[in-house]
Amino acid sequence: MKKNSILSKVYLVLIFFILYAPIFYLIFYSFNSGGTMYQFEGFTLNWYRELFQDTRLLTIVLNTVIIALLSATVSTILGVAGALAILYARKRRVKNTLLSLNNVLIVSPDVIIGASFLILFTMIGIKLGFISVLLAHIAFSVPIVVLMVLPKLEEMSESMIYAALDLGASRFDVLTKVILPYITPGIFAGFFMALTYSLDDFAVTFFVTGNGFTTLSVEIYSLARRGVSLNINALSALLFVFTMLLVVGYYFITKKSEKPRGMGVRQ
Repeated sequence: MKKNSILSKVYLVLIFFILYAPIFYLIFYSFNSGGTMYQFEGFTLNWYRELFQDTRLLTIVLNTVIIALLSATVSTILGVAGALAILYARKRRVKNTLLSLNNVLIVSPDVIIGASFLILFTMIGIKLGFISVLLAHIAFSVPIVVLMVLPKLEEMSESMIYAALDLGASRFDVLTKVILPYITPGIFAGFFMALTYSLDDFAVTFFVTGNGFTTLSVEIYSLARRGVSLNINALSALLFVFTMLLVVGYYFITKKSEKPRGMGVRQ
């Protein structure tokens, strides 16, 4: 038993090392004054200064954040509505069909989704740019939110809803004062998942971007094709820090939302 425990810890350390070593390698060389990733010649912040002086890149970063926030917000609203529709579907066949259609988008290859949106937008006359990227990001984020919210809805006891209705609450009151507060952790989980998926998506965005509009992932790909520059390292380091802050923020938000419920149970 003890031997298995040691082996599992070694395996876990090895997996984390494989996952994080390339990231820390990029971050380490973002401070290299030599300009290459082969030999560390000295510490410098010049690559970060150049990064913040590049107005075009800063505009792309702003575009990416705006797309991510808008798509995450809209997809969270649609995802919560979709999860409620699936949960309260009267016929089991309809419920299973809706859930299957939702899961198809999760497992479908990004290349197929991106190509499908490209054909769709071309056929209906939507110009490739901000709107096309936003619509595509909303579309692939909604199923993620549904999968985050639906388990919380299924976990909730129906007696809470019936009790609220017996006490004279309207259906709107039940939704806003009983259901939504209970599934808040799932809503936050869906929002942050949609946000991170939108921030780092490349394949779908590559197909639907155009007219001078681009996002960070597509721009990093373009920069990498021109040649290795430590600006990419600096940008990657900042993205990693931003992602870590999102994860930490999500952790504290969920902990804070769970505390009142735990106190209520103890009382």
